[in-house]
Amino acid sequence: MKKVVFLLLGLAGLAFAADGEMNNSLIRAASVIAAGVGLGLAALGGAIGMGNTAAATISGTARNPGVGSKLMTTMFIALAMVEAQVIYALVITLIVLYANPMLG
Repeated sequence: MKKVVFLLLGLAGLAFAADGEMNNSLIRAASVIAAGVGLGLAALGGAIGMGNTAAATISGTARNPGVGSKLMTTMFIALAMVEAQVIYALVITLIVLYANPMLG
């Protein structure tokens, strides 16, 4: 119940703001929080994907050492694709932080 009251008070302060400066500061604060959470989740997903890729490559090489070089090449390609997704999230985060299109 306390969370609902605090949420309503926060929204009431936003609704009764006389100038647009409070809206801009609220958008900036929300952008920083969203950027941090989004980049954290992207890094977490990338780390899980890289770990799974490395584990599968090690397992495949242990089962059949003759194809180790082919598996290693495929692993590096897969790791580059996983890392590219994290870099895309970083670029979007930097856009939201420094060139925020919602501020007008």
